[in-house]
Amino acid sequence: MNVACIAVGGRGGSHLGEVKKMSEIAQMVALCDVNSRSLDAAAAQFPGARTYKDFRELHTKMDDIDAVFVATTEHTHAFAILPALRAKKHVYCEKPLTRDVHECRMVMEEARRADVITQMGTQMHSAPAYHRTVELIQSGAIGQVREVHTWVSRAWGMQSRSEAEANGDLFVKAGLLDYIDKMPVNGMPVPPELDWDLWIGPAPMRPYHDIYLPGPRWYRYWSFANGTMSDLGSHSNDLPFWALKLDHPLTVEGYGAPPHPEIAPANMRAIWTYGQRGDLAPVTHHWYQGSEKPKIWTEGKIPQWKDGSLFIGERGMVIANYGGHLLLLDDKVQEFKRPAKTIEDGPSHQQQFIECARAGKKAPCDFSYSGLLTIANHLGGVAYRSGKKITWDPVTGKTDDAGANALLQREYRAGWKL
Repeated sequence: MNVACIAVGGRGGSHLGEVKKMSEIAQMVALCDVNSRSLDAAAAQFPGARTYKDFRELHTKMDDIDAVFVATTEHTHAFAILPALRAKKHVYCEKPLTRDVHECRMVMEEARRADVITQMGTQMHSAPAYHRTVELIQSGAIGQVREVHTWVSRAWGMQSRSEAEANGDLFVKAGLLDYIDKMPVNGMPVPPELDWDLWIGPAPMRPYHDIYLPGPRWYRYWSFANGTMSDLGSHSNDLPFWALKLDHPLTVEGYGAPPHPEIAPANMRAIWTYGQRGDLAPVTHHWYQGSEKPKIWTEGKIPQWKDGSLFIGERGMVIANYGGHLLLLDDKVQEFKRPAKTIEDGPSHQQQFIECARAGKKAPCDFSYSGLLTIANHLGGVAYRSGKKITWDPVTGKTDDAGANALLQREYRAGWKL
């Protein structure tokens, strides 16, 4: 497999490492990054690969490329993905799949049409800890699940200075406390290795400032991402989404401090309702981030794990996270037999993608699945920003609220289009 990597620092650097490990089945032929320092470091590892600063130029020279890894900021994900899909290349993209709902629907449709292998970078989807939890829930060990709660302790986003200091916010650690709750008035000199215009891409232009880079500082800004909800939600909500076979939500609500026009919230809640799915009962999924926690957690009725998902079933509960799970059966349950392993524990998420592409086999977290997860997460943010309980129509790709619909997509800067 001839492979290209778009964005080679940060998460992109991990993809380079995985491709190195797969040298018998994959070789790097093209590298791209808006940061010349990152690009030079990657080129030193793969001296035979050609290099690009602008991925739009790479897209014009894809004849010898079989698969593409995308690790840019999510506000450029769709712009890096869609031309590759249209050229019928296999695509692996970091999470969240896109910056907004409209782009996600476009990517899902193009992937379906291209009929290639795709994978979103939710590495925990390939981890045994998630596999065993999914097997347990789907075996019926705790009966029908009608309620699930997911919470994450990370509180990166709009908050007070005192909250930021108490939470150990990323900006506090970086010495950027002055910008926790406001935008800078003036910019800073652009580092010589960075093409700021290309990094901004389709987003509204603004002066460079180190509140945006290095990553992941940028993901608290609506222009580039959707905050903790869409970022960690791609990992944490993946577990209930998979275990309960969720798809399109019926309704979505979001709660928190009044929305900031530029900055995503540090602390918030969201609620999704899902209808009957085959033999599975309707379910309500609750999300909590930062200081928000489920009532059953704050009352000390379950182990107070820092991060986790709690599945509440007819016969008991399961609490789970990246590290594993704990089964809390009802006192009336007389016996329990752990289900057999039905989900294969394979190699790394990236290697699975390459192996599936070589075999023409559907990848575990392909865009038909991860796209639905991404849309649900984004709708949580849309409901929060609109201040309304919204009803989602997956056919039209719209909600029942005009204000919410305006948040499903964005206008692009001149020179950029999908």
